[in-house]
Amino acid sequence: MSYHNDEVRGVVIQAGIERLLLPNATIGEVLSKVPVEAIPNTPGWLVGQIDWQGWKVPLIAFASLSGLGEELSIGHNKIVVLKALGGNERLPYFAIQTAVFPQLVSVPRDGLLADAAEGELPEVVRMRVLLGKRSTLLPDLDAVERKVMEALDAVNWNDSGSQGGPRA
Repeated sequence: MSYHNDEVRGVVIQAGIERLLLPNATIGEVLSKVPVEAIPNTPGWLVGQIDWQGWKVPLIAFASLSGLGEELSIGHNKIVVLKALGGNERLPYFAIQTAVFPQLVSVPRDGLLADAAEGELPEVVRMRVLLGKRSTLLPDLDAVERKVMEALDAVNWNDSGSQGGPRA
C-alpha cells in the first residue's frame, strides 16, 4: 500500500455491529488471546484490565459504552491498545476489544464524508462518516478517556503495576 502526504492512515475495527475508524498514530499494539482481569464494581462496558508492557490497561467494549449494541464474539476477540492522549499519568493507555483483526486503511484527506443519516450520536462518538460507501464511526477518544477515568475513579482503581512502565 503506498502512502501519500494527502492521505491519513487509520485503522478500522469492528465494535458490535458498527465500524470504528481510529487514527493509526494512537495504536500501541494489537493483541489476541490475552488474559483479562475483572475490575469489580465497574460498568459492564469496562470489561476489565490487561497487563501490557508493565502497565495495567483498562479494556472497554465500545459498542456497550456507546449504547450502540453489544460486542460480537467471534472466536477469540482481538484487543487494540491505544495511547491515551489526555495527559492523565494514571491512564497512559486504554484498550478496545474487537471481534475481527483490525484493518489498516489510507484515507484521502478529503475522502471522509459526513453520513447524512447521522441523527443523534452518543457522547463517545464524534461523528458518523462514509468511508468508501460504508458507514463508519469516528470515536471521540477524549470522551472515551474521560468515561474510563470516571469509572475507575469511582472504584478507587489502583494502577499499581503501571508505575514506571515504559512509555511509547
